Amino acid sequence: MGTTDDRTAGLAARAREVGFEQSSTLAVGRLLSVLAASKPGGRMLELGTGVGLGVVHLLRGMSATATLVTVELDPVLSGIAQGEIDDPRVEFVVADGGEWLAAPARAGESFDLVFADTWPGKFSDRDKALALVAPGGLYVVDDLVPQPSWPPDHQARVDVLTNELGELDGWTTVRIDDATGVMICTRLR
Repeated sequence: MGTTDDRTAGLAARAREVGFEQSSTLAVGRLLSVLAASKPGGRMLELGTGVGLGVVHLLRGMSATATLVTVELDPVLSGIAQGEIDDPRVEFVVADGGEWLAAPARAGESFDLVFADTWPGKFSDRDKALALVAPGGLYVVDDLVPQPSWPPDHQARVDVLTNELGELDGWTTVRIDDATGVMICTRLR
């Protein structure tokens, strides 16, 4: 994972300290910044905060009036992110992503960009995450290119995910098999 400044380098170091190896790559981070910038004043959602590298990249692209909700199950990881990132545009939530997505409070909510970087919202509860994407909004997943650390059955899950996303009615999608692989889906209606 490459870094561009002290903040991302510091977060990458903290991730290594706690043995967290699932942080987004620099390439994905740059893409997230560009996508966030395309939604001025927008509402963003990240499922899977980790130590906050995705948060940093999303914030870089977000306008001053945009907001971000980021959900992380692990309080240690979220605590690292919260300790390193002080920005009034971000709301940190420590919760199970699937339970957060299923909460009655989600009814009627919408987001202009949803980055599903963990199992809930990606491999489970995906329909709930997709339902939160506003018309014209983006749904983004990464980690689609096989990695040596993947368990033997994980490729089949990724194949189902990308096939189902590619066939969504009312959406247009693109898969980019660069870096760890990214799929961007835009809700048309």
